[in-house]
Amino acid sequence: MITGMTIATAWVLDQESAKRFYTEKLGFEVRTDTTVGDFRWLTVGAKNQPDLELTLMEPKPPSLDPESAEQVRALVAKGVLGAGVFSTDDCHATYRELSARGVTFLQEPTNRPYGIEALLRDDSGNWYSLNQPHEQLDTDAEWGECIET
Repeated sequence: MITGMTIATAWVLDQESAKRFYTEKLGFEVRTDTTVGDFRWLTVGAKNQPDLELTLMEPKPPSLDPESAEQVRALVAKGVLGAGVFSTDDCHATYRELSARGVTFLQEPTNRPYGIEALLRDDSGNWYSLNQPHEQLDTDAEWGECIET
């Protein structure tokens, strides 16, 4: 039986640049940074969530064959690969803080039925949802109000 998830992967165009983005701009910490031959295993994670890491992986051999690696690089660069959802207690404040650090946002904080959401993009082109969950909504009217705002 699966008991949890410990590592997720984001394809990045340059690991060193990605490392700076995730640590300096998003405030993550480096968990692992080791090289075995031509393969660099680089993981980062949120300081308050030690059981989940994000692998910053360059699309290249040995993880991908050369043709697939080039295709993945092109998709990442185009910004068509979404990489996940980040949680926050205050989407508006986090948006202002990350914007001041130079993070590119594709969407300002917006009310959604599931919470307040902003979309940001890393330096490689991956996009993430930044989400502040709403408290449980009790009525259909509240859902409608949330959608309209």
